[in-house]
Amino acid sequence: MQALGYTRPRDVASAVAMATADPRAAYLAGGTTLVDLLLKDAVIEPGRLIDIGRLPLRGISICGDALMVGALTTMAELADDPTVRERLPLVRQALLAGASPQLRNVATIGGNLLQRTRCRYFRDLAVLSCNKRTPGSGCAAVSGTARMHAILGASEYCIAVHASDLCVSLAALDASVESAGVGGQRITPMTDFYVLPGDRPDTENVLAHGELITAVHIPLPPSGTRSGYLKVRDRASYEFALASAAAALLIDSGTITAARLALGGVGTIPWRAREAEEILTGGPADDRTFRAATDAALRDTFTVPGTAFKVELAKRTIIRILQDLSGMRS
Repeated sequence: MQALGYTRPRDVASAVAMATADPRAAYLAGGTTLVDLLLKDAVIEPGRLIDIGRLPLRGISICGDALMVGALTTMAELADDPTVRERLPLVRQALLAGASPQLRNVATIGGNLLQRTRCRYFRDLAVLSCNKRTPGSGCAAVSGTARMHAILGASEYCIAVHASDLCVSLAALDASVESAGVGGQRITPMTDFYVLPGDRPDTENVLAHGELITAVHIPLPPSGTRSGYLKVRDRASYEFALASAAAALLIDSGTITAARLALGGVGTIPWRAREAEEILTGGPADDRTFRAATDAALRDTFTVPGTAFKVELAKRTIIRILQDLSGMRS
């Protein structure tokens, strides 16, 4: 390992200035992802760590009809928040489905948004073909073992799946990301924050180098909204999703008047299923509507032999969460 510098700035502006001025700088918060990428896998080699752990970016408050979450708030703190418990079951369930209790006590919300893929080929330096790590080198997963990989937003250039559970629920709710850069602050909708891999999978989000996530804004659903998060995985805990779905429904006399749906474990980014939402909205809360919505959500997939099973698995996951929320399953 090369020499590694360490700096602890006193405020956000100083942190942004330091990181922007150094092309090899990386932010350090909870460190749960950075430890893996730097010390275990050696996928990244920053020249300087900028420790933001003591910046005033922690806390949860209600601002109008949205929840304002500081970037340094931990996963455990957000899951335990009274408003999240009462108004945002899908967010709480997604948080508790991710990582382990020990990690949730340390991992930050901002860090969760920026966690890197768990693609085995990206994290193994012995694998030379990885467009996400080395642009233009190819994608070993397309012809290799790819059971944990993506089928939505994927292509021959990259099929690495986005790892976050939380981000799936945030995408469903139209959350937005507040960030600070040398040009000031900006707010980016979650659905615009992540970048489809295209032919440059190494670009994963819209943040400029040195730009720092400061908060996440989570809109609070209307009263009476039923929401939840369902994660299908190989074991009951501490495992990444094979398929997951975050959904929010507003139902009046058996008719769905509003619907939100996002998918995880199957997308190269947290996948908002807008075509499915259009079918659900205004339709009866029954299996016929649910099946039509699932077909729309999984209409345009890119599969390889190892991921083809995920099409049907994702459809069943969607139907299950919609049935649960509509009261069709006891």
